[in-house]
Amino acid sequence: MKSSILAGIFATGAVAQSGAWGQCGGNNFQGPTTCVSGYSCVYQNDWYSQCLPGAAPTPTTMKTSTTAKPSTSTAKPSTTTSSAPATSTSPAPGKGKFKWFGVNEAGAEFGEGTLPGIWGKHFTFPSTSAIQTLINDGYNTFRVGFLMERLVPNQLTSSFDDAYLKNLTETVNFITNAGSWAVIDPHNYGRYYGKIMTDTTAFGAFWTKLAKQFASNPRVVFDTNNEYNTMDQTLVLNLNQAAINAIRGAGATNYIFVEGNAWSGAWSWNVTNTNMVALTDPQNKLIYEMHQYLDSDSSGTSELCVSADIGVQRVIGATNWLRANGKMGIIGEYAGGANSQCLAAVTKLLDHLKENSDVWTGAIWWAGGPWWDKYMYSFEPPSGTGYVNYNTLLKKYVA
Repeated sequence: MKSSILAGIFATGAVAQSGAWGQCGGNNFQGPTTCVSGYSCVYQNDWYSQCLPGAAPTPTTMKTSTTAKPSTSTAKPSTTTSSAPATSTSPAPGKGKFKWFGVNEAGAEFGEGTLPGIWGKHFTFPSTSAIQTLINDGYNTFRVGFLMERLVPNQLTSSFDDAYLKNLTETVNFITNAGSWAVIDPHNYGRYYGKIMTDTTAFGAFWTKLAKQFASNPRVVFDTNNEYNTMDQTLVLNLNQAAINAIRGAGATNYIFVEGNAWSGAWSWNVTNTNMVALTDPQNKLIYEMHQYLDSDSSGTSELCVSADIGVQRVIGATNWLRANGKMGIIGEYAGGANSQCLAAVTKLLDHLKENSDVWTGAIWWAGGPWWDKYMYSFEPPSGTGYVNYNTLLKKYVA
């Protein structure tokens, strides 16, 4: 999603101030630019500013106690009331079967503008009780975002921060011990401390360490990096290949999701990321991860969808590219607002993916996570807006 770390409430309607963890600025943002009492608007990147606790923060230290643990029973899902679910009149899903179908889990990548940050204040980890609810609903895949700066502080070749790694590992193990897939997602947009990563050797060293950490768990999927953007196209190719080489060099045989330039958008993949066809994997387990939103600029910053057909229209070029090049893909982020036009657009998008399951392996909704509150796409049980309005529909597509 273009809005880097969407950790909170997007402004809707005539709201005077943005809520806790809400968006309060960014290119083309038209919502409130001040925050509710106790929070201040902090720049994250050119596309996103966020309401963080307290006055404008100064650098803080991350909680490094070895007793730190993922937010589980202490993480309270949103209790806000959502609008009534939209009603689907669409037919049952089409042919084919998804390998991966589930929900992004956000939180550990929140508070990018406050590094390293404090666990429980600037960032959190997913609620395992909420994940269990989603597993009970039939979802089998959870993409877990984190920040590289918190896992390997100071430089890419640094040792892991033990507490942050512990939290991440416990979240991943909970998912995979339940028989589901955990997609490990460095949610960094091709950047490290805000600067484009150009050192492919250091990037490979990071992936060597991370792959060794999870190589023995076959239900872990490695996502090379979230939404490379505004970067040299050859550099994007080389970073992906460096990650692949490092993962395989570490002895890991897991699936690898590779992302492209231009926010990894499906809408432009066949004209922007054509060189990605050159990626090689001795295990032949590469999956091309693309993202697709349904609002006017494919950014995922509006609850409105252009039309009922917009999802299909935006991914058809990618479908053809995958098939022409003998590749497999997945929609790693998608979502729609709580209205009938978006529900129709999401339905048609998922139908298209399933009808073309020879090249599309699944889709992962953006996003669950315990801090979303009133966020328009929240898939956090029991009352997230997305969960209330889309769970019945999405369960029809469970593998």
